[in-house]
Amino acid sequence: MSASLHHSFPYLSTTKTPVKPRLCGSNSVKCSVTTTTDSRRVTVKNGNDSLDICRVLNGMWQTSGGWGGIDRNDAVEAMLNYADAGLSTFDMADHYGPAEDLYGIFINRVRRERPPEFLEQIRGLTKWVPPPVKMTSSYVRESINVSRKRMDVSSLDMLQFHWWDYSNPGYLDALKHLTDLKEEGKIKTVALTNFDTERLQIIVENEIPIVSNQVQHSIVDMRPQQKMAELCQLTGVKLITYGTVMGGLLSEKFLDTNLAIPFAGPPLNTPSLQKYKRMVDAWGGWGQFQVLLRTLKKIASKHGVSIPTVAVKYILDQPAVAGSMIGVRLGLSEHINDANAIFSLVLDEEDVNSIQEVSRKGKDLLKVIGDCGDEYRRI
Repeated sequence: MSASLHHSFPYLSTTKTPVKPRLCGSNSVKCSVTTTTDSRRVTVKNGNDSLDICRVLNGMWQTSGGWGGIDRNDAVEAMLNYADAGLSTFDMADHYGPAEDLYGIFINRVRRERPPEFLEQIRGLTKWVPPPVKMTSSYVRESINVSRKRMDVSSLDMLQFHWWDYSNPGYLDALKHLTDLKEEGKIKTVALTNFDTERLQIIVENEIPIVSNQVQHSIVDMRPQQKMAELCQLTGVKLITYGTVMGGLLSEKFLDTNLAIPFAGPPLNTPSLQKYKRMVDAWGGWGQFQVLLRTLKKIASKHGVSIPTVAVKYILDQPAVAGSMIGVRLGLSEHINDANAIFSLVLDEEDVNSIQEVSRKGKDLLKVIGDCGDEYRRI
């Protein structure tokens, strides 16, 4: 999600009462997802709201400062390279350092240097993570106007909303004001990030037109496929996933390494690697994680692809998942070939069974951590 959201976290010692998803009334929100003939793209719909995105999204948390310095010109050039390769959807946030500003520079270069039909394929998804203040119409409007100005767009393709404290019901006020802005054309689609199943159901029952919820989801963290996926299947809300390659842990780089020996393995020198190493520890530890990496390597070799390609494809094939994110270190490294290989990869029954067998040997993170987003809301 974000630099401020990706802190270390204690694990839940109590279990919340499960929410049983139920079908909502005839006036409730109903959205759907349509996969186009181009397997790269998917259209998420809610009533008259509609947005087609690339199913593999470029995540821009890595521009926020913890991954090394970013040269602005190099970063924008890298964004053009991703878009030219068909990876045309960028995910950012109001607090990901210069991410929204970079997008504004990038989209202007696209307008000047690419044909109109190319511009029509570009999508910029951003997030709004406000402090827990009173959510007045003017405050919401002013906040969204900042992102519109930074991204240099008249209408945000998608605004994904995060809320820290569920005991403060102001999130419903904020979402209603965001819906008003959508009706005015300032936002094309309204979405969520890191909301749990209980609150998602409340939001849907309040007839707020949510198209998606962005959540942490990987082969290690299968929490979204429990309560959240069931509700999504009932309501039509879709999932956009992050942490799908666990900051790079799910890769050949960490295969057959022993992090217990100082300096013996690759350093965990980025916020994302540190965050997801904690997730590995909660799931089953480094030894069990190596079993998973060896399983993924066998499947990757069979198909002539990389471990991250297999990891993302497995999550994209899960129920309710519309798209999965891969973080981009713009101007520092790139993964265009691996990302594009996802679209042609088909995991067979043997592959899926092998992954599931290892995944299920880990701890149930729903019981250890809580529902989607609970890692950010400790009591």
